[in-house]
Amino acid sequence: MEAERERLCAEGRPFKRAKPLRVWLNPAHGPALLDLPVELAWATTWEQEANEWIGPVLGLPALPVVYWPKEPARPKREPGGLFWKTRTLADYAAGRPFAWVDDQITMADRRWCAARHPAPTLLQPIHPARGLAAVDLAALGLWARLNQQQDPAPAEDVMP
Repeated sequence: MEAERERLCAEGRPFKRAKPLRVWLNPAHGPALLDLPVELAWATTWEQEANEWIGPVLGLPALPVVYWPKEPARPKREPGGLFWKTRTLADYAAGRPFAWVDDQITMADRRWCAARHPAPTLLQPIHPARGLAAVDLAALGLWARLNQQQDPAPAEDVMP
């Protein structure tokens, strides 16, 4: 896995054997994700490799990828408990509503987004041993329907 090798090099451990990651994939998740009224993107340290290794198993087309800062080595948490992915994902969203599913999301990430991101966000934590579940997909679907971008009404149609 090239992304894992790059991570080890960035951490100063270029000769450490990369431990394979065990990933449990549910092919039913692909169609369920594609049914959501959202723009999907990979926000994983797998980066582009998610399109090569995960997407085909789930039946997903190639998706846009969020690329993470490489240097300096990323801390797992910033001061105050903010997850290192949070700022980059908010930047990627560029002021648009966004939903994020991850097993590392905490209240610190939710508070940061609520205070600094100008649009609605859903930060949906998942249990790392359980993975994406029906309840998570339902939460994503409801949030997406409630936050779909709509063209503003013309001024003459706005009620006083």
